[in-house]
Amino acid sequence: MDILWIVESVGEAATAALFGLVTGVIFGVAAQRSRFCLRAATVEFGRFQMGDRVAVWLLTFSTALVWVQAAELSGLMQAEDARMMAVPGSWSGAILGGLLFGCGMVLARGCSGRLLVLGATGNLRSIISGLIFAVVAQMSLSGWLSPFRDKLAALWVTSGGRNLNLEAAVGLPDWGGLILGLGIAVFAVELSRRQQIGWTRLVFASGVGFAVAVGWVLTYALSQVAFDPVQIESATFTGPSAHTLMFFLERNPVLEFDVGLVPGVFIGAFVASWLKGEFKFQGFEDEANMRRAMLGAALMGFGGMLAGGCAIGAGVTGGSIFVGTAWLALFCMWVGAIVTDRLVDYSAE
Repeated sequence: MDILWIVESVGEAATAALFGLVTGVIFGVAAQRSRFCLRAATVEFGRFQMGDRVAVWLLTFSTALVWVQAAELSGLMQAEDARMMAVPGSWSGAILGGLLFGCGMVLARGCSGRLLVLGATGNLRSIISGLIFAVVAQMSLSGWLSPFRDKLAALWVTSGGRNLNLEAAVGLPDWGGLILGLGIAVFAVELSRRQQIGWTRLVFASGVGFAVAVGWVLTYALSQVAFDPVQIESATFTGPSAHTLMFFLERNPVLEFDVGLVPGVFIGAFVASWLKGEFKFQGFEDEANMRRAMLGAALMGFGGMLAGGCAIGAGVTGGSIFVGTAWLALFCMWVGAIVTDRLVDYSAE
């Protein structure tokens, strides 16, 4: 991929932000139109329902695997160079952070990515929750909560100075991830057929997975031509939310992929909702609902930073390149969400 002309025209930092913007817009449009939501999928599954939310999530996850693994086989990216693979991972962080994040997304009625998409459609509840999420994430990254996060993360880390590549650990061939993704996709399409989900929604669901692949490919391409080191990354919302918040608060902000990603998602979701006539201002129903959402957002902010990623960052982006701690974090998010729904919502019905 020849992107040198872009870098020479606007510079490396601006190119990274532009690539983040492109990835975010694709993600925002696709997530808004498909109603992709891990929280909704876990609640359905936990209540023994294999409905449309589970089908959409499985299709998104599987197509992310297919797009990303195909890109790697084609030489458009190299997963081993991705930051989340090239640095040590935390098993304890994945477990504890995943459980906290899963609990938080049920209380907040949406994961961090879903809150951003809903906020762009006029949901003021999601905007408030998203701001709390970003503040707590920043506190967990480099603020008052960071020493506590570091202690929990250090309890159990991966060996060898790198994260665990699950694909290599279980002995899958290079094309094994692509075959696995295709298999899950076939199951997801069949489940979608039974749920009578329209093809348009299915296309947009796969578009969320495509956005993840776009982020990986673009940042990898930039890393090959940039003079300064460039992180190979893709869609995630814990770190980027904190970085975007600080971008607007610091005197000398720095452009990067994250700073383009978050506004891109907001713009994409806003345009998609506006064109479909779905933009509508909404607020909190009552004080109890507000307290619940604020607590959930705070748990997601700390849990996502501890787990090394949110429902998108760990659950789809990290999962698409078989990062060991990302798959464990995703599993724990499902467990935390299902248990919380059982204790808080299901028992109250």
